[in-house]
This record gives sequence, C-alpha cells and structure tokens, in this order.
Amino acid sequence: MTDRILIVEGRFYDALSDELLKGATAALDAAGAKYEVATVPGALEIPAVIAIAEKARAGFDGYVALGVVIRGETYHFEVVSDESARGIMDLAQTGLAIGNGVLTVENEEQAWDRAKVSEGDKGGGAARACLAVLAVKQRFTRPRS
Repeated sequence: MTDRILIVEGRFYDALSDELLKGATAALDAAGAKYEVATVPGALEIPAVIAIAEKARAGFDGYVALGVVIRGETYHFEVVSDESARGIMDLAQTGLAIGNGVLTVENEEQAWDRAKVSEGDKGGGAARACLAVLAVKQRFTRPRS
C-alpha cells in the first residue's frame, strides 16, 4: 500500500517555503509516497487545515506541516510559534501521523540554514518524521491474526 500524505504549507515567506517544500517532496518521492499540497497564508492556519482534511475524511495517511516564523519586534512571534506548535501537537495527540517542519527562528539567516536541502533540510526531515510515525501507527493498528 502506498502512503498518501498531505503537505500543508504556510506561505508567509515564499522563497523559504519553496525550499522546505522541495525537501519534503524529495523525501516523499524517495519513499514512494503519494502526496498533495495545500497552501495556507501562514503557520497559524496549518493545524486548521489538517483538522479540516481529517474531518472531511479525505483519506490521508499522514501530514507534513511546513512553515517559517521569524522573530520580529512584537509579541506576535510568540503567539504564532506557540499556538501553531500547540495546534499541531494537539492533533498528533489524537493519533495523526504529523511531521512538524514549522521553523521558529530568530532571523532569516537561521531560517535558510535550516530550510536549505543542502544544509538542515527540515522539510525533508519533517516528511521523514511523518513517515516514521505512520509506520509505527500502522504497526500498532493492523488487525491481529
């Protein structure tokens, strides 16, 4: 059976998002997984779209969350980074296989160091994490003989 994955990407920083997506799709292609991409404005919308897909019974086996939150001069950074992470973790607690590739960084340089496929490859890492959690989930939920 081929795994079907939904990548949900926050596009607040387009170039960084492109690099995260490049890493994620390369990792999923290498694993032979099928995937679709849903695009949202930013990190806060990612958990909502994962929940919508689940409620709609869209048939995804797992999810990859991608986005970038860079610290600014206001408290908004804490709200976005904390609440997007909390939303993703709340969904994971329900048994969903989710790879979290939402970067929370101090500056754009840190974001690039983590996003570049040739360096941190956090997009690829999130996709591989999703597949690893999915494998464990499938192991524990398969019918007993």
